[in-house]
Amino acid sequence: MTEASWQPTAAGVMRLPSGWLVRGRGLRHPLPDGPEPQFGVYLVGSAPKPVTWESRWVRWRDFWLPADRTDFVGILREVLDRAGTQRVELACGGGFGRTGTALSCLAVLDGVPPAEAVAYVRAHYSHRAVETPWQRRFVTRFDQAAPHRR
Repeated sequence: MTEASWQPTAAGVMRLPSGWLVRGRGLRHPLPDGPEPQFGVYLVGSAPKPVTWESRWVRWRDFWLPADRTDFVGILREVLDRAGTQRVELACGGGFGRTGTALSCLAVLDGVPPAEAVAYVRAHYSHRAVETPWQRRFVTRFDQAAPHRR
């Protein structure tokens, strides 16, 4: 773990199979105690509030799927590239549906089989992760949208 990593036991932090740590959270809740992210990805329907760290916005309405799936895959690849050296977070309104879906897709990019990714995130992040049947289906088919793993 580098100095720029999250603490493994901090709220919302999930360990990927690679050992890298990412944080998921809900934007409707206060920023958790501890260090700020160095990079954030915000999964919301309209432009998120400005933050002091570098960030990306994925247009994604509550309970749905990302509006631009190609852009989403590229941003997740950036998250994976940065997670080894920076504190990276993914967040939506509540921190479960869109965030859980994105974390599941990130787990697929890091080597978890698509059929097991939702269960992985529910076990390592939140049992409430990934809220709708179409979000679960999106994850199970994600490796078709992003066939080139690290």
